[in-house]
Parts: sequence; structure tokens; C-alpha cells
Amino acid sequence: MLNILFVCTGNSARSILGEALATTLSGGRLRGYSAGSHPGGRVNPFAAELCAQMHYPPENLRSKSWDEFSAPGAPVMDLIVTVCDNAAGEACPVWLGHPVTAHWGLPDPASVTGTDDDKRTAFRAIRDAMKRRIEMLLALPIESMTADARRAELRRIGETAVLDPAAEKLFLSR
Repeated sequence: MLNILFVCTGNSARSILGEALATTLSGGRLRGYSAGSHPGGRVNPFAAELCAQMHYPPENLRSKSWDEFSAPGAPVMDLIVTVCDNAAGEACPVWLGHPVTAHWGLPDPASVTGTDDDKRTAFRAIRDAMKRRIEMLLALPIESMTADARRAELRRIGETAVLDPAAEKLFLSR
């Protein structure tokens, strides 16, 4: 099983969804984790709702600092994926084990204003985009790939357009 860490600034939405999706979709091939450079201290309720629908254990949902994963005794990560532009540009900690890193930027669903239905639609769109990317990753023989091949594929996946064009309108109207 490979460990994958999804990193964002606040660790309340996109990275949380990545953690839950990687763990629930992979059939034991991946163990998802999430963290933030400046965690907000709570999981967004719309993200928590989607994680519950995936049957991801609610006790696993918490907003946490990436410092937890660079400390002695922390799980060693094989893959680290930043999902927001802020975290991608920040100086990251030194990760144990020298994991493969990539950026899978997606808009922040928590920034969408409007009704709860609008917000749920935005969160579902990001969940679906993350799901497509994780499915692309799982279609690869990642366990047997070299670090360079993993890096190239993770980056290719991050450059693949996965956001539904109809959903993009939600993020453009902010």
C-alpha cells in the first residue's frame, strides 16, 4: 500500500476529499492522508457530508498541519499532491522518505457563494474532478513504477482537465 498526502492551505475541503477518495476508491492500494500549511481547524461541513456518502470514517476527518507528517514517527509518504495554488507555492517541510510530489490545482469550493445547493454543487464538482484524477492514478501500475515515472504520471494527471465545464461557471462567478 502506498501513502498519499493531499496538501492545501486550510485542509478543510479539497485535501480532505482527496484523502477520503484515495482511501475509499483504491481497494487497499492507497492510504490517503491530508494536511494544510495553515489548517483552519475544522473540516468544511459540505466536504464532511460528501465523505460520509463515501462511507469514509468520520473519526478520520480533521483539519491538521502538514508538520504532523514531517515529524519523527509519522507515516512515510510515497506521494504528495498539492491541490491548491497557495500550498504549491509555499516552502514545504522536508518530507521523510523523499516522496514524489506533484500539483493538481483545483478551485476552492469553499469560496463559492450562494445557496447551500450552489455550494453542494461546487463541492460535488471538486469531488468528481478529484475522483477522475485518482482513478487515472489507480489505472497505472504505480506500485512497480520508478520514482521518475511516478512523478511524470502524477504531473500529467495534474495537467489533465477534469472539471466539468458546467461546474466551472460556479467558480468563475465569484
